[in-house]
Amino acid sequence: MQYEIKKFKDGQVAAKIIENGNIHIKIRGNSYEGLFEAAAAKEAWDAENAINKSAIAELTIYCLIGQRSDRRFNKGESFDLKLICNFINSMKFDKVYILHPHSPISLALINNSEKISHFSFVEDAFNKIGNPILVSPDAGAYKTTHEIAEKLNADLVPSNKVRVNGAPEISIQGDVKGKPCLIIDDLADGGRTFKFLAEALKLQGAIKVFLYVTHAQFNYGFEELKETIDHVYCTNSYKNIDDEFVTQFKLKGIE
Repeated sequence: MQYEIKKFKDGQVAAKIIENGNIHIKIRGNSYEGLFEAAAAKEAWDAENAINKSAIAELTIYCLIGQRSDRRFNKGESFDLKLICNFINSMKFDKVYILHPHSPISLALINNSEKISHFSFVEDAFNKIGNPILVSPDAGAYKTTHEIAEKLNADLVPSNKVRVNGAPEISIQGDVKGKPCLIIDDLADGGRTFKFLAEALKLQGAIKVFLYVTHAQFNYGFEELKETIDHVYCTNSYKNIDDEFVTQFKLKGIE
């Protein structure tokens, strides 16, 4: 199945089916506009396949917008992820694939959803570095990182961060002296937390510290990160990055 998206100067988007058949739409999904483009393509496809009940429609979202807003944080605030997932559900896809969601809440809220594992990308980074110690940056990431460590037969060091008088205080539970380390997490907004963690690892004797994140926003650039982190590995799920400091693993269907 092939389709095209037309964008008007007033911001409107429209879709046209060029070649009919099963549909598999692949989007970054990191903006409301991206989701609406998928909805336009699905609506056009539905109209073409109203009689063909055997046709299958699938959606892949590489970087789900709002995935960190997985609850109502404060009284009177909107539950943003729920609104986004309700919109996705309204498209009525037979299957929705989500790359490395921030929490299982996304999968619980999206009908017919399935997680795309980030393991192959971490494995590529692991092999390029050469058997580093894996580091989970916080308690929330420990379970996933532990599963990856078992698959790679790699050593794992947990870390945790608490704020003391507004400043981050990091504890590292393991020996990293004389060894390279690879921090693994799902996304990086600014990346300052990783800067402090890498600093703590080097104070403990790590010779080099690398960072892997699936969803690489890095909204404030890399200057601070370069102070303590030696190299970043990521996918281009959020955006394309052209910087020698970053190795990106390209995703199918994303330019």
